[in-house]
Amino acid sequence: MQLKEIKQIFHRELEGMYPSEEINSFFYILIEHYLNLERFVLALQPNITITKDEEQPLFEALSSLILNKPIQHIIGTAHFMDLDFDVNEHVLIPRPETEELVHWILKDFENNEESLRILDMGTGSGCIPISLGKNLKNANIHALDISKEALKVAKKNAELHQVEVQFIEADMLVNPNIELEFDLVVSNPPYVRNLEKKEMHGNVLNHEPHLALFVSDDDPLIFYRNIVLFCERHLKMSGCLYLEINQYLGKEMVALLQEHNFSEIELRKDMFGNDRMVKAVK
Repeated sequence: MQLKEIKQIFHRELEGMYPSEEINSFFYILIEHYLNLERFVLALQPNITITKDEEQPLFEALSSLILNKPIQHIIGTAHFMDLDFDVNEHVLIPRPETEELVHWILKDFENNEESLRILDMGTGSGCIPISLGKNLKNANIHALDISKEALKVAKKNAELHQVEVQFIEADMLVNPNIELEFDLVVSNPPYVRNLEKKEMHGNVLNHEPHLALFVSDDDPLIFYRNIVLFCERHLKMSGCLYLEINQYLGKEMVALLQEHNFSEIELRKDMFGNDRMVKAVK
């Protein structure tokens, strides 16, 4: 079959589920992953054909997309900070907004020459600490998560990218048994309220771990409150706390940090203009 015909089938089957540009993106990601073909191949060879064996994984992937399976789960990897991370149903798929948080940290510490002990709380795939470890000099990286399965993925990613990370299995809500002090704590904890589920696409609701996504409507800052309490004990004086947050709760987050005597609190918007991240100094 001609490759352009398969592309047309993708659009026909996925129309109404995804925007046309996203369907194009899916198609090009898949032909690169399965066939090692660049996205401009159809411009250069509009009548290129592929074999039945080559067609099979493309149509299997299409069936998965129709069932709302994320493209990253289909190919098993997600791109983040110019690195590819293994992902599966046990970890959140890294997102561009989280890249912005990492870039903020890297900008703040780009000239750092001193030893820097860092903790990522709720690490998931390990994308945050591994990216920091790849880009920061003299960084001593730690990361915790409650999920054994998530930690397996994170450890595999650390090995893949040759970054030394001390992984800790612990629950953020039960005072993690850690005796160290940190210069920097970062977290992208669960923050989506149940009332916001209706805003989410099925590929997130049905395929990503709810443990890493959702909090109750009654206490949406529960993880942040525990992170702040942890930092009162384990973040060094003048240490920095960086958090990805719920876009609707920016003012509440600033108030929480003020209540616990953090200073230099800065609330930042993401690329979409939403309040998405906050920095504070102990």
